[in-house]
Amino acid sequence: MRMRDSAGATALDSYAWLLASVPERTRSSFRARMLGPLEEYDSTRQADLVHTLEVFLSCSGSWSRTATRLHVHVNTLRYRIRRIEDLTGRDLGRLEDRVDFFLALRAASTL
Repeated sequence: MRMRDSAGATALDSYAWLLASVPERTRSSFRARMLGPLEEYDSTRQADLVHTLEVFLSCSGSWSRTATRLHVHVNTLRYRIRRIEDLTGRDLGRLEDRVDFFLALRAASTL
C-alpha cells in the first residue's frame, strides 16, 4: 500500500492506508452519516440500496453494466439510484458525492 518516492521517504498511495490512519470513531461517524439513511430504508423495506450503490460504484456509474450485474431493468436501477439520492441528499452524477460514498463503504470494511 505504500511506496518510496525518489528521496526514499514513504509516500501514501492508497485510500485504504488513508482510511486506516483515520480514528475509528471518525470513520464510524462518517459511515453512519453517509450510509445510515440507506441502511435504515433497506432494513424496513428490503430495498437493497446499499448493495445497489456498491455495484453502481464498482461499475464506474455505468447504468447498463450495473443493471446487468444486478439482474434488473435499467429503469429499476434508475429508480433505486434516485431513491439513494433522495434519502441522502447526494447526487451520484457528481464525482465528489461518488467519492464520499466510496469512502463510506470502504470505511465500513475497515471498522
